[in-house]
Amino acid sequence: MTTPHPALRLSDRIAELLTDPADAPPAWTSRPHWRQSLAHGAPGIALLHIERAATGRGPWDPARAWLAVAADGPVTSGADSYLYYGAPALAHTLACAAQARPGSCSNALAHLDGAVAVNALRRCDATLARIARGDLPTLAEFDAIRGLAGVGSVLLRRAPDGEAIQRVLHCLTRLTAGVKHNGRMLPGWWTQDGPSGTPDERFPGGHANSGLAHGIVGPLALLSLALRRGIEVDGQRESIHTILVWLGRWRDGHAWPYWITPGNLDGAARTPLAPQRPSWCYGTAGVARALQLAALALDDSRLRHRAESTLATALADPKALAATTDLSACHGYAGLAHIAHRAAADALPRNAALLRAGASVLLDTAHPPHTDPDEQARRLLAMAGPGFLEGAAGTALALLAPATGTPPATHWDACLLTS
Repeated sequence: MTTPHPALRLSDRIAELLTDPADAPPAWTSRPHWRQSLAHGAPGIALLHIERAATGRGPWDPARAWLAVAADGPVTSGADSYLYYGAPALAHTLACAAQARPGSCSNALAHLDGAVAVNALRRCDATLARIARGDLPTLAEFDAIRGLAGVGSVLLRRAPDGEAIQRVLHCLTRLTAGVKHNGRMLPGWWTQDGPSGTPDERFPGGHANSGLAHGIVGPLALLSLALRRGIEVDGQRESIHTILVWLGRWRDGHAWPYWITPGNLDGAARTPLAPQRPSWCYGTAGVARALQLAALALDDSRLRHRAESTLATALADPKALAATTDLSACHGYAGLAHIAHRAAADALPRNAALLRAGASVLLDTAHPPHTDPDEQARRLLAMAGPGFLEGAAGTALALLAPATGTPPATHWDACLLTS
């Protein structure tokens, strides 16, 4: 039996400090979006306790208590809902609970499944109408956080044989077709907005986003995950290949630019990348894991080796790691350790050993030797809050699998599109 890494003590202590919703300060709970926000609020904390209960590290009562908070009121659906808020967020969380306790949450899940599917079909209708008009998309149309890739991750888990996931995959394949805009041929995921999803004078002419959270790597991950599970629509393999070619064009060593601008296309702004954090949201960890998933789906051994070795190299690069400044699941050491652990489980033997070694170093960095886990957990909660993406709950969750050497029990990380 593998001895758990000491970082597990930090994960445990965070969970203990987040046991009772009654202890949550008003600064957290008074925010209107908090109850339904997987990114920042109650569903993310519930996920932590669900996974702990499923693995025998904690009781079920805290999970039940936080689920009650998340479900205490109307659930947002329709255009204002997405993977990290509203019906899809709660569907993902309750699906993890049902996996931990089969048969639980069945009525609520049935209602949420219907709402997610109806909203997905409406989104697909809007996407196809937009394509027919010849307009460029917004990031929120297709990305992992707010768009079809994220909603598709819920459908892939909850209704893999349904019409909605087929439609989502079809729309994402259509997204990869090139489009002519203002006399220039652009990739179909080019947006006129900035990376925030809103007009930005720093991005005249728009950009093509390379992140897993907000860019084309989210659709790549979903298309690959679906194909790996035998779910395929016409053009899906070709779309995966199109995205792979684009990413190959812009790769710089073991990194990719966060976005491509018109200046990059003209060649005038092509300069070597400065060291950047290899994060999930934007960075090598997210991109390389998606490439590995694509390689597994396509049975491409060369791409698989390249993706795995790229990730291992990035996680051993002192300059890249120096750009990482927190512990979060989104862009910190815990998230990197989790992705390294996930990738190692699917990797070729030599790459797996490198990735496991990298995960161990990341855990050491997240929780250095002789660090007091109680003090560290309290400081983290004070500075980052309790959230899933950037806060303490997500940090605790991301530490669990690499610290114990076991895979997640509830598939909670499906919302990251890394599995």
